[in-house]
Amino acid sequence: MRLSGSITALATPFTATGELDLDAWRRLLQAQCEAGTQAVVVAGSTGEAASLLDVEYDALLRTAVETIGGRIPVLAGTGYSATGKTIEQTRRAATLGADAALVVTPPYVRPTQAGLLAHYGALAEDGALPIVMYNVPARTGCDLQPATVASLVDHPRIVGVKEAVADPARMAEWFALRREGFSVLGGDDATAAEAMLSGADGVISVVSNLVPAAMRRLCDLARAGRRAEALDWNAGLEQFHQFASLEPNPIPVKAALALLGVGHGPRLPLTVLSAANQPAAVRIAAAAVAIEHSLRDPLAA
Repeated sequence: MRLSGSITALATPFTATGELDLDAWRRLLQAQCEAGTQAVVVAGSTGEAASLLDVEYDALLRTAVETIGGRIPVLAGTGYSATGKTIEQTRRAATLGADAALVVTPPYVRPTQAGLLAHYGALAEDGALPIVMYNVPARTGCDLQPATVASLVDHPRIVGVKEAVADPARMAEWFALRREGFSVLGGDDATAAEAMLSGADGVISVVSNLVPAAMRRLCDLARAGRRAEALDWNAGLEQFHQFASLEPNPIPVKAALALLGVGHGPRLPLTVLSAANQPAAVRIAAAAVAIEHSLRDPLAA
């Protein structure tokens, strides 16, 4: 498996009463495929995995595989604080038809580098699914160093890393480890263009929930090395990057999706977008419709 390009970390739609909205979920999945998204993540942090019951996790992943499986890769979030639980969840995702697992570094417990090496090594050896490691120290409290997993990048079940540390030096360390079958993916929308221009294979994006065709365009330009065009296009997406960071993810993106007719707000302890930022959500939803329409309808461009 070689993951690349525009990969969407999907938000999970809920109904107004907080139930899983599988109708909205199917529409979101279809819209992503139609817009050119090259893979999706189900039940990651943007998908509020921590709030999902097992039966809901199963329904989301099963529906995603049924709806778009075989067209683009379906990655399942399977990371937990304990290695045994992560292995169990990865096996569960494999049974449900996922193509790969996105495995965040164990949150809260703050393992050492030796612990992280053993964690990902155990997952790779279990072999249930290809593994994409995910490093986001601002959320987990531990930082996966590239040197730590240098010995793992040749393992056939370790197929990539999502790096959310927006530091060119850190990305360069990952690039030095890249092998055939091991992808380096950005995890920060705002710096994704520069990361791909420098050699990243793609980005696992939040804002592509709202503007999937626009993010695909950005990835195509950047990965082709068309620097001036990519940076100009990225400047047009800056309003979406800024909006997504107004409040903790996925609060802003879910507010805009709701205005676009896809689901409602997040589950507690996350709350709906504050009243002060609601006008921004209205502007962003309208901007998303405009930019997506311009890309999908040549007569509107």
